[in-house]
Amino acid sequence: MKKIIIAAFVFFSCNQQQNSDKKTNETFTTDGKKVIVYTTADSSSYRLSVTDTLQFAEHGQPVETQVCVFVDPSKTFQTVLGIGGALTDASAETYAKLPKDKQEEIIQAYYNSQKGIGYTLGRTNIHSCDFSSSSYTYVAEGDKDLKTFSVEHDQQFRIPFIKKAIQISGGKLTLFASPWSPPGWMKDNNDILHGGKLKPEFYQSWANYYTKFIKAYEQNGIPIWGITIQNEPMAKQTWESCIYTATEERDFLKNFLGPTMQKEGLSDKKIIVWDHNRDLVYQRASTIFDDPDAAKYAWGLGFHWYEDWSGGQQVYDNVKRVAETYPSKNILFTEGCNGPFDMKKMNDWKWGELYGKSIINDFNNGTVGWTDWNILLDEKGGPNHVGNFCFAPIHADTKTGALYYTNAYYYIGHFSKFIKPGAKRIISSSSRSPLLSTAFINEDGKIAVVVMNQSAQKISYYLWIGGKSVQVNSLAHSIATLIF
Repeated sequence: MKKIIIAAFVFFSCNQQQNSDKKTNETFTTDGKKVIVYTTADSSSYRLSVTDTLQFAEHGQPVETQVCVFVDPSKTFQTVLGIGGALTDASAETYAKLPKDKQEEIIQAYYNSQKGIGYTLGRTNIHSCDFSSSSYTYVAEGDKDLKTFSVEHDQQFRIPFIKKAIQISGGKLTLFASPWSPPGWMKDNNDILHGGKLKPEFYQSWANYYTKFIKAYEQNGIPIWGITIQNEPMAKQTWESCIYTATEERDFLKNFLGPTMQKEGLSDKKIIVWDHNRDLVYQRASTIFDDPDAAKYAWGLGFHWYEDWSGGQQVYDNVKRVAETYPSKNILFTEGCNGPFDMKKMNDWKWGELYGKSIINDFNNGTVGWTDWNILLDEKGGPNHVGNFCFAPIHADTKTGALYYTNAYYYIGHFSKFIKPGAKRIISSSSRSPLLSTAFINEDGKIAVVVMNQSAQKISYYLWIGGKSVQVNSLAHSIATLIF
């Protein structure tokens, strides 16, 4: 059994979005540029550590025996919205149980761009989800007119938690919100749990509910950037859930939610459809985006990664199919986590590698942003009112105050710390399959190239740009970000 590491946070000291496949007007040069390499690696102490500083040298035609990662900054694609995680009830409740110094450590670890990994994107739940201590809504039973609507429940833990994250992030956090289910009395199964469908007579009430939430949170000092229509609309779960077919979601959007958001002065808020796995993503996209009366209200489409939890493979290319077919729409990764939770497996290296593999593939396929699930969970992988416990990048023992940083935290940090909102993806192409890569140019001109070595072997490769290169040693089971 692997020993679980209780990690103290180390302060680091490093300094709408369309797929546009176009050539930039500026000519990039590597002259005089140094490459700083940040590495996280298995069987080592490296955790977002500076492991090398390199200088570009002449390198003409590569030969087949040379392993290369080719980067071309002149070809740009989608613009990055942000990278981050979800601020759920579970995260907020766990945070509230910790000593003040541990609270400060966690919030700095995520949202401070210099000392931490600089999250810029967030998600939160509209009333309860599985990662809440219990089920609740914002209105009284049967209140169709929403006269009793109140977010008082969230003012105890979640609202202060989110406001602190916004403060540490410099006052700006792109936050979207998702409902897991309408109130039970609005559904045909009369239950907030176990699937069911929204009754037609409550379509307008439910559309109004989103606008009430947005306005209530903004009155509490939390700007809402956008909403998803329904978390996992094809999943009947033991927790809060509600089923929408593609046509039902399309019609709810075009006939109720979209017009209501406009009527309430919220047309600037982004509406995201689907918010479920990659498996059915194209069918959902085509049903909604091919209808101009619905598509005009949709900023884009959200997706999760759980299609492989039954032992299959993640179907990354399905995201690319949507990006290719609907280039005017945005694609956002809205949720992913590892599980089920097992304290003995906290340090398994595969958890971080699953993040790295997904983030690289998703960005390369046209995704504009990437959102992890709970940013913080307790020693049981909760709280969770249905026992659906999972891993988070950071866990806290609420009895002792100890914090556990999993390798997933560092893997995500290799992207979120260096790839900023406004960055554009550029070409990155690896000559060997064990090396996965993606690359971005930030608005300040700095380039971030992320290279993940999935193999159990050390691999030496050349980062090659326009006839010049640097030679990089990629450790076994590692991820590195190269900045220049």
